[in-house]
This record gives sequence, C-alpha cells and structure tokens, in this order.
Amino acid sequence: MTRPIRFLLTALILAIPLSLLAGQVWISPFSPPVPNATAILMELRLPRAVLALTLGAGLGAAGAAMQGYLRNPLADPGLFGIAPAAALGAVLSFYTGYAAQGITLPLFALIGAGGAMGLLALIAGRAGGIALFTLAGMMVASLAGALTSLAISLSPNPFALSEIVTWLMGALADRGWAEVRLAAPLTFVGLVVLWRAAPALDALALGEAAARSLGVDPARLLWLMVAAIGLIVGSGVAVAGMIGFVGLMVPHMVRPFTDQRPSSTLLPSALAGALLLLLADCLCRIMPLKGGELRLGISLSLAGAPFFLRLLLKMRREIA
Repeated sequence: MTRPIRFLLTALILAIPLSLLAGQVWISPFSPPVPNATAILMELRLPRAVLALTLGAGLGAAGAAMQGYLRNPLADPGLFGIAPAAALGAVLSFYTGYAAQGITLPLFALIGAGGAMGLLALIAGRAGGIALFTLAGMMVASLAGALTSLAISLSPNPFALSEIVTWLMGALADRGWAEVRLAAPLTFVGLVVLWRAAPALDALALGEAAARSLGVDPARLLWLMVAAIGLIVGSGVAVAGMIGFVGLMVPHMVRPFTDQRPSSTLLPSALAGALLLLLADCLCRIMPLKGGELRLGISLSLAGAPFFLRLLLKMRREIA
C-alpha cells in the first residue's frame, strides 16, 4: 500500500464520522441531546454519506481513466456526452410529469445515458479512433444540452420548471437508501470495468501504434471505456443530478504522488474523489443559507472553475 493511499484512507476514516455529525443540527456527545438522533443518523445522514463516497469514487476514477485514455489533462467524464444525456433523460421525466412516480426519474436518466453510449458506439465504435470519439462525445453533449434547454423553455408549468432547474444544480439532499441501492451496484461495476482496462490504458500512454504492438485492441478498449463511464456517470446523474469537476480536479491532485501511469492513478483518484465529495457535502450542510442549503453542484463548480483556469494558465506557460 503506497503512502498516498494510506493517507487518503486515514482521511476518509476521520471524515466519515464528521459527515454523520455535521449539519444544521450537530449531533455529538458534547452537544445537547437531539430528538430522534438515531433516525437522523441512520436514515438521513448515513445514506447521504454512503452516496457521496460512492459517487465521488466513481467520478474520481472515471476522470483519471478518461485523462489517460484521451491523453489530455483537461479531459472530464462530461466530455463523453453521457452526463448531459443522462440529465436530458431526467429533465424529460420532469417535463412529462413521470418524475413523481418514484423510480421513473432515475430510469429516464439511465435510459438517456444508455442512449448516449449507443450513439457513441455507432459513430466511433468501429473505427476506435480517439479523435473521432472525442468529437462524437462533444456532439452528443451539445445535442443533449440543446434539447435540455428546449425542454426548460417549453416547461408546461412553473412547478416543473423549478424542479428541473433545482435538480440540474446537483445535490445529495433528501437522498436515502433507495438511491444508494440504485447507484452503488452500477458504480461498482463501472469501477471494475475501469480496473480491467487499466493495463491497456498504460500501454496507450506510449502511443496508439505502440499500444497495438503490445496487443491492445483499440475497439475493445473503447467499448470498455464507454461502458464504464456510462455506468458511473449515468447512475450518478440519475440519483444526484449534475455534479461536475470532480473527475477533472481529483486526478491532478493525486498524480504528482504516483508514478504517473493511469493504472496507478485510478485507486488514489477514487479515494480522493470520495473524500472530496464527502467534505463538499458536509460544507454544503453546515453553511448558513436562507431557504435551505447550498447545492453540491454549485459548490463544486465554484471550486472547479478556478482550478480549471489554473490548469489552462499552467499549460500556457509550459507551451511558451
């Protein structure tokens, strides 16, 4: 076990109890007794913490894998177009009114993610080229974003519009064990697929021609990446809405402490992503705001945008 992994595991062990105690109402042995404290911990805060760990681990590992696959330090899971397509599916469930029927919202989101995966495979699956795949992902993302905006502009009533906009901001508030049962298995399968693809990603770091000479099948690797990212991002969007920048920031935070290979970055990125999302959710809960709490997607965007700008300036200096 490497030093970064030991550090991240220790930080998670310390952060998980904090996430259970923190909130608008603090629960601790040193504070006055809180009515229904057990129910608050077990039915509200524990599933929320588990969901933050699950989604953060998936997004962190997905970002590391994408940056290794595309050999682009600015790559993010949203680049595939799967997250916007999953969001479009969820928005359509609000637009049609089916979101009120429990499982329909995540089902629509997963259908949207699956549709994006199928479209990507049809466009770039046979050729397996990275450039074509990137362009196809950008096209899917643009199309899904345009259709989402259209659905918002044609929203049938103010209630649906409010629900759509609020959901697109991304949050873990009011999530329970049902969302954990939906997202955790799909995210786990996605992480296993990424782990199986890790040796091929290491070979691809040497160049596409070198990877082929080492026995890597680009088409198979493409399918593995599409399936893994689709499962991770689709399930995350299905239960929590749009949460960005985790997959962009986390690999850059852990990569200096590894040997730079994609395979050695996957596990630290998963742990760091889980820690980042857990701490960000804690901060959203304890920040005093009128009318509720800060949305998780907004808080991560406020942190991610300056981080992205710093990366751009750093790359500019290196080119110059």
